[in-house]
Amino acid sequence: MSAPVSFAASVFLVGGGTMISIAAWQKNLRYLPIALMPLFAGLQQFMEGNVWLGMNANDSFTVLWGALGFIFFTWFMWPIWIPFSIYVLEPDESRRKPLLLILTAIGLLFGLLLYVPHGLNSDMVIVEINNQSLAYERSMWLDYMMPRWLTNSIYLILIIAPPLMSRYLHLRWFALTIVVVVVVDLLFLRYAYISFFCLLAGLGTLHLVYIVLRNKCTRECPVLFS
Repeated sequence: MSAPVSFAASVFLVGGGTMISIAAWQKNLRYLPIALMPLFAGLQQFMEGNVWLGMNANDSFTVLWGALGFIFFTWFMWPIWIPFSIYVLEPDESRRKPLLLILTAIGLLFGLLLYVPHGLNSDMVIVEINNQSLAYERSMWLDYMMPRWLTNSIYLILIIAPPLMSRYLHLRWFALTIVVVVVVDLLFLRYAYISFFCLLAGLGTLHLVYIVLRNKCTRECPVLFS
């Protein structure tokens, strides 16, 4: 919505992410990948704050590197990191682990297809202001290969299905947090749905702060987490 909002969200999320990353290091290293997610979301908001600064100053270079940093997390990082994080949390004997590893590999391929063409061709990085919000929707390389609804559907499967598959109840609740964010985004914020989704989902990762600090995986797997 503005540079101050993005930078404020960045400070809030980086602070929360740092706190639970330290807690994860002390409690159980299996928590560390999910603990880093609020921190990464905060860095993403920091990059979007720089996009705003560039847009306001008509500075195309700042807009470009800020946008490349923002979409790095949006299009490359999250489809890989979310299934990987759930994979790490699952007990070694879990039957879900092979499928989570497959989803991580699919996320890697999908993320490369989404991000790399924009990184190689700066003309494809298009940022507009729509209804006083940043919009990144105009250009997506995969539009040459498939309809946008299919791209979005694959993306949502890669970030929602892994926590929904998790052995742990509170990770499944986190999947529902993401679903709520998606519904709100599509119903009310379609004019800049990528930017708003990342902001709301980033704030949604604070759910993970609760999971790690309260050690909520202990109930389902006391051998690993007690």
